[in-house]
Amino acid sequence: MVADMDDEKKHDEEITLKPKMTLINGITVIVGSIIGSGIFVSPSGVLKNTGSVNVSLLVWTISGVFSMVGAYCYAELGTMIRKSGADYAYIMETFGPFMAFIRLWIECMIVRPCSQAIVALTFSQYVMKPLFVDCDPPDNAARLLAACCICKSKWVLICVKLSIPSA
Repeated sequence: MVADMDDEKKHDEEITLKPKMTLINGITVIVGSIIGSGIFVSPSGVLKNTGSVNVSLLVWTISGVFSMVGAYCYAELGTMIRKSGADYAYIMETFGPFMAFIRLWIECMIVRPCSQAIVALTFSQYVMKPLFVDCDPPDNAARLLAACCICKSKWVLICVKLSIPSA
């Protein structure tokens, strides 16, 4: 009987996530999400396609307004749906578990790896540019350096995660 009551008590307790994000962590996540890697890739393309610095600045301003509207939408969603999980929680609440799973699967299998590959390739292009002053760096060298950067960053993240005792 006592064991049954203990089991019922464990099932009745609400399971919640422990907040571990500090102010600095929150600021870096938000700034990283807003700026992203596009700021290092797209300015030259925008300037080349617009042909003018003023038009380029106008394009950046309009893009900033669109980003701000998107941020307001996420802020509204965050106040309406008070569950952890961001996109997953919002889609789960709105469209159900299948669409939420599909969104999460696409994020894990396509969006994040492609984003990391673009950041690593951009980084490798910038690192190799001083070595090849008169020409573009070879594609294979940039790809190899990008692959090394991704592997090294994953290794560092795993080592840091394993060395921090969970509280």
